[in-house]
Amino acid sequence: MVAVDGGGAGARLSRAVDTYLDHLTVERALAVNTLASYRRDLDRYVEWLVAAGVSDLSDVTTRDIAAHVADLRAPAGDASPLSASSAARAASAVRGLHRFALLEGLAPSDPSREVKPPSLPKRLPKALDVDQVARLLAVPAQAAAGPLELRDAALLEFLYGTGARISEAVGIAVDDLDLDARPGMVVLHGKGGKTRLVPMGSYARTTLDAYLVRGRPSLAANGTGSPNVFLNARGGPLSRQSAWTILRKAADRAGLPVDGPSGVSPHTLRHSFATHLLDGGADIRVVQELLGHASVTTTQVYTLVTVDRLREIYATAHPRAR
Repeated sequence: MVAVDGGGAGARLSRAVDTYLDHLTVERALAVNTLASYRRDLDRYVEWLVAAGVSDLSDVTTRDIAAHVADLRAPAGDASPLSASSAARAASAVRGLHRFALLEGLAPSDPSREVKPPSLPKRLPKALDVDQVARLLAVPAQAAAGPLELRDAALLEFLYGTGARISEAVGIAVDDLDLDARPGMVVLHGKGGKTRLVPMGSYARTTLDAYLVRGRPSLAANGTGSPNVFLNARGGPLSRQSAWTILRKAADRAGLPVDGPSGVSPHTLRHSFATHLLDGGADIRVVQELLGHASVTTTQVYTLVTVDRLREIYATAHPRAR
């Protein structure tokens, strides 16, 4: 929090920030880390306004906000510039503050409406090729087939076989599965409380069936009756962090990178799922539905991956490509 005395130049600004963050805490129930980031961003904003001679949100202009956003990426003096993603988050926090101030009558207008946040560089999703996925999914099968190894095999096959987010995978209950259908089906509970029905192939269905019959009962016996499909060693629901650890360990054993920009992440199998479907000729609208994207625009980033793949194939296969 910005250190100001009760009558200091930034006192009213700081009180407005506190009120806004209290609103986010109570009404929006944002995560602690998100609130901490917003606090840092808005404290920085208050300091910038005070230095610019602005002491009340009512006096802030669109030009002030635009100048502050620009300074986030190219600050004066010895301050370090923020990354594009951090600057975009900070700009979002400032815009949220001004929207809140207008709605609560703390300011007569919202000068942030005309200020665009910094554009983020378009990053292509990281995707494994089919052989790399096969190596990754084979890792749990190479170990002794105990309850945990059966669980890990089922989890990895499920992630790749359905394109589920890792939070969706650890959140499914036994009643969400229909392994008798051909192909198997699962109800995934996505963002915003939205659900979708997603098919899964024979590999995911077979490994899940083996885990449910020979692995999960042993783990469930240690707990108190959790309905979740994927359980930890104590019989409770597997956490996202634990699922990520399972994926990283399997990737490391498969000889795949686990650190840096190309490292295997929780979204890697989801990205690979989408890319391989499009490479195989799937319609982008179908992939959109399977991924649970609200807009096809979000899904279209995967088409850039497949275009690069087409270029690669053309360059190596066509006799007059070079």
